[in-house]
Amino acid sequence: MSGCTSSSDFKLQDLAKTDMDTTANIHLEQAVSLLKTLTEKLYNMNSTELLKTPGATIDSRINQIFQCPPPLFSSAPEAAQEMDMLLLGFDPAYTGDRVYAVVLGLYTMIHKSYAGKCELYILDFLDAQNLYNSARNIEILVWRLSHRKDADGTLFLATNQCAGPVRNLSFERLFGKLISLQDTMARIVASQTGRMITRTVHQAAGMVFLPIRL
Repeated sequence: MSGCTSSSDFKLQDLAKTDMDTTANIHLEQAVSLLKTLTEKLYNMNSTELLKTPGATIDSRINQIFQCPPPLFSSAPEAAQEMDMLLLGFDPAYTGDRVYAVVLGLYTMIHKSYAGKCELYILDFLDAQNLYNSARNIEILVWRLSHRKDADGTLFLATNQCAGPVRNLSFERLFGKLISLQDTMARIVASQTGRMITRTVHQAAGMVFLPIRL
């Protein structure tokens, strides 16, 4: 141990980690990195949402969202769950920052799929079903972002641009990477724990968000 502790990169808590924990932490870090990129792009495409919070900047909103554990959503009841936040972004009556609501809900859901932990250790237990459900929920969210419109026929939040000679599908690629990360981690956990995943054959248009249980 003394030999290990001489390394500047070594942390004592790393001794309590299994290979599974390390893999899960890497996947979670990658997911958060993708979410931060998505947040920046969403605000750039929907700049009026940022103006709804006086003095807010993209960086300040990112710092507010990506805390561990995730913050409670101040505009919703204290008992509101992550799915309520996601749905709020598509509520015609909602007058707040829709980007903040959607991303905070998405981040909270993904964090919850990793057992609600900021860092995973040997005694922490991951549920493959939660990880799988989170991937399906991202698919449902992507469909809603592309189809849900207000009374004027305008999308609640703009993402991909398909008009013009060049199609901008960068959001689609980022969401695709996020879905792949969650599905891959679900398969890894299922293979390690021997628990079966209940797979869902669904049409995103008609699906409600699937539960993520701790």
